[in-house]
Amino acid sequence: MKIVTSQEITTIDRLTIEEYKIPSLVLMERAALSVVKHIVKMSAKNLIILAGPGNNGGDGIAAGRILKNKVKKLTIFQPFCEDKLSQDCKTQLEIAQKFNIPIIRDYPQEKEIVHADVIIDAFFGTGLKRPIDGKLAQFIEKLNTFKKIIVAVDISSGICSDTGQLLGVAVKSDITVTFGLPKKGHMLYPGKDYTGKLFIEDIGFPDELIKSDSIKTTIIEKNFACSLVPPRPAYSHKGRYGHVLVIAGSTGKTGAALMTAKSALRAGSGLVTISIPELLKDVFQSKILEEMILPVPCTDRTLSRKALPQIIDFLNERATSVAFGPGVGVNEDIEIILKELILNCKCPMVIDADGITVLAGIKDTLKESKTDIILTPHPGELSRLINISVKDIEKQRTDIAQKIARDLNVVLVLKGVPTVVANPKEEVYLNPTGNPGMATGGSGDVLTGIIASLTGQGLSTLDASLLGVYIHGLAGDIAARVKGFHGMIAGDIIESLPEAFIELSK
Repeated sequence: MKIVTSQEITTIDRLTIEEYKIPSLVLMERAALSVVKHIVKMSAKNLIILAGPGNNGGDGIAAGRILKNKVKKLTIFQPFCEDKLSQDCKTQLEIAQKFNIPIIRDYPQEKEIVHADVIIDAFFGTGLKRPIDGKLAQFIEKLNTFKKIIVAVDISSGICSDTGQLLGVAVKSDITVTFGLPKKGHMLYPGKDYTGKLFIEDIGFPDELIKSDSIKTTIIEKNFACSLVPPRPAYSHKGRYGHVLVIAGSTGKTGAALMTAKSALRAGSGLVTISIPELLKDVFQSKILEEMILPVPCTDRTLSRKALPQIIDFLNERATSVAFGPGVGVNEDIEIILKELILNCKCPMVIDADGITVLAGIKDTLKESKTDIILTPHPGELSRLINISVKDIEKQRTDIAQKIARDLNVVLVLKGVPTVVANPKEEVYLNPTGNPGMATGGSGDVLTGIIASLTGQGLSTLDASLLGVYIHGLAGDIAARVKGFHGMIAGDIIESLPEAFIELSK
């Protein structure tokens, strides 16, 4: 499903009216009916509608008029000046007056809020750009302290529909009824926390508009993820399902390499080999069963540049994909190794963790890459790569991911909540799976192994990333059912991967 910005939904709305000749008041009536459908299920007796000056306020007023005979008491509060009202909002207000609905041109008093069962927030829709302040901000802060059911029309007032950021203050809703398509602000934090349960209602926008290729952001849906799972025919052998070379691990960081390798196997790889510092050979040998190791020359702690000939030979002769970086260390030797791999590797490569930190000094090398590359940073690693603060990255996750994927010509997997996948064509995907229990050491290493496994099995770098983040989050959700959020560790995600693939196939 596509996810839109405020400008994109405004364009869809305008074209529906201008090109498809559906009057704006008809769309408003459909929007109002969509809201009413959810309100009547609540059996509310005392209803308050908070109406703003624009078409969002008109939606709320129309909903109130439809609900007039379905509740015991209904009051519309419309505290904005007459000259600020949109034409459609004025029309709806005039109709409501003819229906003798009480309309108060002020904010509700505390006693009125206390006696309400449900409050409809129709102050502002997706077009709000400036922060809410003054008396309205004070009212919203007070409103949020009451334990009342709040239903937002389209989006909670005060949430930026493009970034999910608070515009000063915002109404914290229990339910949001949005129209046509979800907005970015519904999916990105903190907006997601203010959205509550999201319902997406069809109000008659043409399919050609809501499915347009000009809309670049999409949410990864289960059916789509299922379609990406590599087939597993009965007549098979291990060589058919790829051979991942994991270049990872150093003294004190062997676990990262082991988790990356194990998750690659659990994601379906036929073979996995870990290229390790030879001084750690005995450590790794004692920990692995299904994986293989490729001991190579090392410094006192990490891989040495002298390991390059062995690594390159292995890549050319056996590997179908590479996972580089988890726990590999950060020094000049690692930088030299990574640079040579970018220039010479012919199979897809996933770069993560220490690999991204090292890449910051040589990222121009990506322009000369002979293969497709996936970067899987968390915001801290991306901050070091592009010299933008974590705070600024989190404020504009989708836009940043889109720009970096385009500029570096990579598939970028920006880990976090939600994880964002972007490609050089500026297409952006948001992952809906996952939970707070996955905020634990090693979770990112697991994701690296999954994506490397899927590229090794023949998926494109984009498809491997999309399926990888979805199945990673799904495995985390399955693990949370048993372990809970507090007790989950990265190994639980790995062990839940088989069940995740089974659940996805259903």
